Amino acid sequence: MKNFARKLLEASIAVLPITVLVIVLNYAMGAMPILNLGAFLVGFLCLIVGEALYSLGSAISLEPIGEHIGAKVTATKKIPLILGVCLVVGVIVTVAEPDLTVLATQISSIPNSVLIWSVAAGVGLFLVAAVLRLLLKIKLNAFLIAAYSLVFAVAAFSAADYVPLAFDSGGVTTGPITVPFILALGAGVATVKGGSKAQEDSFGMVGICSVGPILAVLILGLVYNADAEAGVESIAVYADFGEVMKHFAEELPTYLKEVGIALLPIYGFFIVFQFLLIKFPPKRLIRIGVGAVYTYIGLTLFLLGANVGFMPAGTYIGGLFAGDLKWLMVPIGALIGSVLVLAEPAVHVLNKQVESLTGGAVSRRSMLTVFAISMAIAVAMSMVRVVTGISIWWMLLPVYVLALGLTFVVPQMFTAIAFDSGGVASGPMTAAFLLPFAMGASRALGGNIITDAFGTVAFVAMTPLAAVQIMGMVYKVKKHIAAKTARAGEYRAMLEREGDIIVLEE
Repeated sequence: MKNFARKLLEASIAVLPITVLVIVLNYAMGAMPILNLGAFLVGFLCLIVGEALYSLGSAISLEPIGEHIGAKVTATKKIPLILGVCLVVGVIVTVAEPDLTVLATQISSIPNSVLIWSVAAGVGLFLVAAVLRLLLKIKLNAFLIAAYSLVFAVAAFSAADYVPLAFDSGGVTTGPITVPFILALGAGVATVKGGSKAQEDSFGMVGICSVGPILAVLILGLVYNADAEAGVESIAVYADFGEVMKHFAEELPTYLKEVGIALLPIYGFFIVFQFLLIKFPPKRLIRIGVGAVYTYIGLTLFLLGANVGFMPAGTYIGGLFAGDLKWLMVPIGALIGSVLVLAEPAVHVLNKQVESLTGGAVSRRSMLTVFAISMAIAVAMSMVRVVTGISIWWMLLPVYVLALGLTFVVPQMFTAIAFDSGGVASGPMTAAFLLPFAMGASRALGGNIITDAFGTVAFVAMTPLAAVQIMGMVYKVKKHIAAKTARAGEYRAMLEREGDIIVLEE
């Protein structure tokens, strides 16, 4: 209960800023019906309780499972087994990812199952590639440059409508289920592999896995004949608060079922490995079982609050920015982005692991600051696209060129953290609030939702790639200055000692 109370406070602090901002915008721009605002606030309560439970459950359940599977499988040194396990893990955790389901439901022209399984296959294959990179000791920047060169080559021939959707898919895939599992798996593989760069090698797998969905959807764009279409859900109309609660109650079984189906393969996979390789003692198994219950309930409540409470509010608020107010979307969008990142559960999972594995050299606070700044820039760029209809390529290509160029001058650890950060920044809150916000605004302005609104998640996933590496450059410069100052101090002390010796001899 003490741990849960702490997590509840952390979740409240994380979700409260975006909640307050939405309420202020709502009354400043044009109030939505009071009952719809009530639904938004019920969603807020679901979010904080759900995020607290999920955070607690993930720490004692998903993370140790991923780390032990990675360590035990790698310790066998059987390459086919290692790669086979990674392929299966990549597919099952992606199918389980709620962010992907949120995105898939907003694309009416592609069957949900086609999109989800195509993306899952992409993640599975690139998780295999990420492990092979570690085992073959291929430099991360060389791998990333090759992977993104392939992405941009395929994108040049893919249908234009599928480019924003593809890059959005790469962002939403790495969410609250995928991130802790893949991070832990990477840490387990890197630990067993060992070497002087084991710490660096534990990062980068999430970033590599983000490439798979982009390629998968671009290939889908080559073979799928129908143009991409999006559906913007209408805002529910409530007669009284009882109908609000009834709506939540009616949607609850849907999310209980979805999360149950999503988590079942993961824990089923763990049970198989428990008997074959891991062999946790009964006490540890009970703890993991309790964590699984926390994760299940927490993720269900989180998705319920995000989709039933926050998604309609995002669509409504976005629709208010029309006519003379359209350029106001840019600064307002930047403000929303900077506070929304605080509510992303996977962000806090990564920040905690970064601080732990770097021994505090990269603190959670500094990571969160970089996330907030990069998210603000990302959403501002996205809103410029919504207002002007400018092609996504004018913004996407320069930032990726900058991010890939920085890999040659930044310590590899920061490159790995940066590309992992891109994946975790674009979680369920981005898919459930920011994307509907952009879609609502695009519809109000009479724009093309697919080409103008989609790509918002992609920008959120893209800007940390450059921002975290720039932080790495600053870290590198500070470290160099500190080392230079220390050497100067040692030299001065040496001269002073030699001077004392001369005086004594005289």
